[in-house]
Amino acid sequence: MEFTTRELAPIAKELAVLFEQKIKSKEDRRIGSLEHEFRKGMNEFAVMVFSETLALAEKKREPTIICKCGGELRYQRRREAKFESTFGWVSYKRDYYASCDCKKGSSPLDEEFGIIPGEITPELARLLALTGAELPYAESSKLVKEFLLLDLSANSVREETQRFGQYQQEREKELVAQTQDEEYLQKRTRAEAEKKHPKRRYGSLDGAHARINDPDEDEDWREVKVGCWYEVEAVPPSQKKARHRKMDEIGKQALRAKDQQYYCDIQKVDEFAPLFWATGNQAKIDLAKELVFLGDGAKWIWKLVEYYYPKAVQIVDWFHAEERLEKVAKDAFSKGSERKEWLENTRTALWHGDIELVIRACGLLAQCSREAADAQTYFYNNKKRMLYDEFREEGYMIGSGTIESACKQIVSHRLRCSGAQWKVQGARLTAKARAAWLSKNNDWETISSMRAEFPLAI
Repeated sequence: MEFTTRELAPIAKELAVLFEQKIKSKEDRRIGSLEHEFRKGMNEFAVMVFSETLALAEKKREPTIICKCGGELRYQRRREAKFESTFGWVSYKRDYYASCDCKKGSSPLDEEFGIIPGEITPELARLLALTGAELPYAESSKLVKEFLLLDLSANSVREETQRFGQYQQEREKELVAQTQDEEYLQKRTRAEAEKKHPKRRYGSLDGAHARINDPDEDEDWREVKVGCWYEVEAVPPSQKKARHRKMDEIGKQALRAKDQQYYCDIQKVDEFAPLFWATGNQAKIDLAKELVFLGDGAKWIWKLVEYYYPKAVQIVDWFHAEERLEKVAKDAFSKGSERKEWLENTRTALWHGDIELVIRACGLLAQCSREAADAQTYFYNNKKRMLYDEFREEGYMIGSGTIESACKQIVSHRLRCSGAQWKVQGARLTAKARAAWLSKNNDWETISSMRAEFPLAI
């Protein structure tokens, strides 16, 4: 719905005259103060317009209408109701029908406009959920008051944020059910056969811990498993940072992630596995000619990848591998010069794909260094995932900064903010709402539509 300048100009002139009369008596006539008064006035005006619009939109009264149960509802009276919008509480009157055997009443106007009397509108719900996905609920409430001039409690923000997380959870359950249906998968394969799909897609998994204060849980901290599907592109010259320019210096292209789709849950690996597969199908990962999977050395990650995507190129994040070498050097050598020399030699060998040299170097220190013994096993178990010279030649991204960033944004930034303690379900739903908001697909728009169509109780 759009308005032309010609349509709005007469109303604007009348409002300007009214505002000019109001500000004559104000001592503070600076623009900042006036703007705040204009905002309050426009909110009041919008509430009145809302109410008058609903009055004009009501259809001709009928003595009886059909109830949802199939019975008959009879006209009772004009009944007052209200709802809370982004402009404030809107009061209105409409025809109300009742006296059906099912004992339920109805208003055709409410049904037509999707109004639930006494509740907030879907648009206000969307904005509350967005602030709650971004900030602690108490801070979100303050922000809403500043932006919308509405007094809404932190609990109201929490309810809407977790409601959006619940919608995302329901969508994921549907995805899981679909991807376990052989008939659906066959239809999907046929439907996608003639379409073009990206040549190369990427996936990453990791976990980060959130503090739990839940009487039903034995643990104080629970791991939030976070996943991401994405593509990769070259970093434009104008946007390159120091780490990108370093890649240029060694003749390699600087890459970055794009079109990220995030998903997460607080579950054991076997429970999380169906979501891993379902979101991959949603992102059409299985239809790409090549899948590259980046992660650290965690066994649960590679177990899932090998089961669901056995042909994927598996790469241990370069920075995790380099960090293991740094730990060994620090633990095994007391002299700085020896530590530096050993680290330079092993790091160079690792960069050029000589993983056997790295394993031997760690093995020689295993007797005197626990870190070296652990690293020897780590590099041996992941040696096929550390062929960095070959990976660079193929143009693969070798750093898992994308999933590290996802864990920081979803878990550290939101679930581990100062003083935060969660019940498991609250942490789960808040994380899912935030993952949907951060995703570059249409997850947030989809669950916003679900909120408008099918309100859920939390």
